[in-house]
Order: sequence, then C-alpha cells, then structure tokens
Amino acid sequence: MHLIQARRGEILSLAQQNGEVSASDLSKLLGVSEVTVRSDLNALSDSGQLRRTRGGARLPLDLERPFLPGETSLEETSRRHSAAKRRIGRAAAGLIQNGETVFLDVGSTTTEVARALSPTLRGVTIITNGLNIALELERLPNVRVIVTGGTLRPLQHSLVSPYALEVLGRIHADRLFLGCNGVSATAGVTNANHEEAEIKRIMVQQSREVVVVADHSKLGQISQAQVSPVGAIHTLITDKHGTGPPADLLSCIADLQIV
Repeated sequence: MHLIQARRGEILSLAQQNGEVSASDLSKLLGVSEVTVRSDLNALSDSGQLRRTRGGARLPLDLERPFLPGETSLEETSRRHSAAKRRIGRAAAGLIQNGETVFLDVGSTTTEVARALSPTLRGVTIITNGLNIALELERLPNVRVIVTGGTLRPLQHSLVSPYALEVLGRIHADRLFLGCNGVSATAGVTNANHEEAEIKRIMVQQSREVVVVADHSKLGQISQAQVSPVGAIHTLITDKHGTGPPADLLSCIADLQIV
C-alpha cells in the first residue's frame, strides 16, 4: 500500500511543480502502465487532490497557488484559544507511556502536546512531519525523534508528499495525536489543506490508537479535505466551553476528555 501512496504522492508533487500532468508522461516517468496511472489519477481526483482533464489531470482551482489566499500561519493560529490548547496539550501528553511509538501531527494544538511532554520519558519514539515540533522535542534527552522528510509548507512548518508518505507507510505507531480544522458526527475529521490531509490519513491507518486534539471551535465544523470517519477516533480531547460538544458528536465518541 505504501508504494501506491508514494507513487500518488510523486504524481501530486509533479502536478504542483507543473500545474498539470499527462498520463502518458507519468507512465514513462514512473515506470508503470497507463492503466495504473489512470487509476491513480482517478483516486486523486475522487479525494479532491487533482481534477481530471483529457489525457491527464491538473490541480484543483484552490490548489493552483502554493498557498490559499489568506492562509493563516501557524504562529497566528497558535494565538487563538491559546490557554485551551495548552490544557489540551498537557492532557494529551500525559497519555504517552515509556516505550511507545507515537505519531505527532502538525498544528498549534499538537505543538502544545510536544511542549508538555515530560523529560522523564524513556524509550519513546516520536515521528512528526512538523519541523517546529521536532525542534520542540530536542529538549527531551531520552526521546528519539524521526522527521518524515518531504515538501515544505512554510506557513505551517509542515512536510508533505511525496516522501513523507513513504516514511509513514513503513511505521506502525501505538498512538497518534491528530490535529484538524473540524470534527463532526457526519463528516468525521476534516482539514483545510488537501496535502496535509493526505499525511493525516496515512497516520490514522498506521496507528493502533487515534487521539484527536481539538479546541471547542473545531467541534461540529466541516472543512474541505476528508481525513477519517468519526468511528476511527478512540479519544477526543477538547476544552470546556458553553454547553459543550454537539450532542450528535458526543454519541459517537467512546472516550471524551474535556479539560
């Protein structure tokens, strides 16, 4: 499966460089049949990451520029609901046990998880596609940190396809701490960026336990890129606000922690 994901990541990378790609050129470049390429293009089109054209595909309209107009930097989003994110980060960090292998997703709330980790942890391996998160983890003497590699998205300090997919496909994690732009009963976990959503999807697939960390502003919201169904979530950690999470979401989450 990771070979398919890596190939599709390479197709996306080529589309981002050139604006569009042709099935015949991809077949020659990747050393696979045009039938296989068309299957890849159809799958990428179905997930909203490309749009099919005659003989190939091109980027969706909202991805034809490297960043969406008005995209918010990680530093700016970190200032929103910052106290809540710190509480969520501390609660999530307390779940990690010695000897675990952990995926730590990109984002402002997952950054707070990294900041809250105890220096007494032993034998923990953390895999992240967040450059800022890797730097936060440098202070932990007995934690092994693996950075995925891949293409840099500077505003988010995140690494995406193609190479991040290949690395993640080779690792099985005990636990994933997953950030998002929305989590709802109907759409599950969603994200604003298709490239980052692709990374999040494989993290979910490769994890024994999925912990979503999301402040109250994300609850009941639906963003444009699908990550996972709500049934894939084992634990949701959020903050106390107003009347609490939507009732339909509450009914879908087995383990809800409100901090």
